[in-house]
Amino acid sequence: MVFVTKYRRKVITQAMLERLREIFANICVKTKCRLTEFSGQADHVHLLVDFHPDNRLSALIGSMKSGSSRIIQKEFADDLSKVYPKPVFWSGSYYVASTGGAPIERVKAYIKSQEVPPE
Repeated sequence: MVFVTKYRRKVITQAMLERLREIFANICVKTKCRLTEFSGQADHVHLLVDFHPDNRLSALIGSMKSGSSRIIQKEFADDLSKVYPKPVFWSGSYYVASTGGAPIERVKAYIKSQEVPPE
């Protein structure tokens, strides 16, 4: 999964990235999924999720984006208010692909290779 920030603004800091990892991992546990790998850059994040078949993909994505947006907006309000005049964080779109054909280690390596956002 790939989520991008609203207007592709480079607002994600290292502290936000660490907090996002915690938030997404918690949501995955609650939905019987597992966050296998996570990384991101200043304007987007990559998630490798072991998806439980009981879930609807759109519902999981909605939970992840709305839950993380709400928490990040609250905890990093000062940083985000400099960039966004309204309380927003994620773009309305997202990208999802199945890794069925690719070796999982290759996907993990790609996600780990993402450039780390500034402090």
